[in-house]
Amino acid sequence: MLTSLVNPGDNVEMTAISRVASKPGAEIKIYTSKVYDVINDEKIEILMPIVQKKIILLPVDGEYKITFFTAKGLYACTARVADRYKDNNVYTLLFEVTSDLKKQQRREYFRYACVLPMQARELLPDEMKSIEQGELYIEPGLPKRESTIVDISGGGMRFVGKEVYEKDSLIVLEFLLPMNETQKRFEIVAKVLLSQKIPNKVGEYEHRVQFTYIKKDAREEIIRFIFEEERKNRRKEKR
Repeated sequence: MLTSLVNPGDNVEMTAISRVASKPGAEIKIYTSKVYDVINDEKIEILMPIVQKKIILLPVDGEYKITFFTAKGLYACTARVADRYKDNNVYTLLFEVTSDLKKQQRREYFRYACVLPMQARELLPDEMKSIEQGELYIEPGLPKRESTIVDISGGGMRFVGKEVYEKDSLIVLEFLLPMNETQKRFEIVAKVLLSQKIPNKVGEYEHRVQFTYIKKDAREEIIRFIFEEERKNRRKEKR
């Protein structure tokens, strides 16, 4: 099934599977990359992920949920890192598939258009080091730039502001979402996918980011917020 659905060049997300990641409130490590080669239905080669221009050496025997963004939709399976090597100057991970490939719903990636205030800043060197060591630490109380969320999903968001960020850099986002008549605070580390000038708006930039270090319950709460807001909007339209 893998060979009939997945092709070289398809985008992938690799989500770490471990006892720590399975605990409520644990940080989820998500890496993005591309398929290098599909060897057979049991083995696949994926390019090693790159963060801040640094190649991330995922551990051999590490287990991951791999989501494939194919021409026929989203599919996912679990897989184990069997080997890692350099092939024709390309750094590659060899995965052995450990579960069936299953069709995924796009629920998590449904984007909700909104206008919400947010603050953001780039990660500090010490914070980056904490990620490399496998234990994220965010320095509290540091100043952030004012920005505005224009759409959000369980997987990332688009926002505008006066700061420009380097592609693939990691930034920390802080924002509030109205939930159950209260304001729920979120602090999430995200990877910059795009940062570009907004035409006809001097000093304004649009950013697209993907959540890379987010607590399991936080992702679920964001998805719940989106669908609650959509439900409210549908009720208003019916009236």
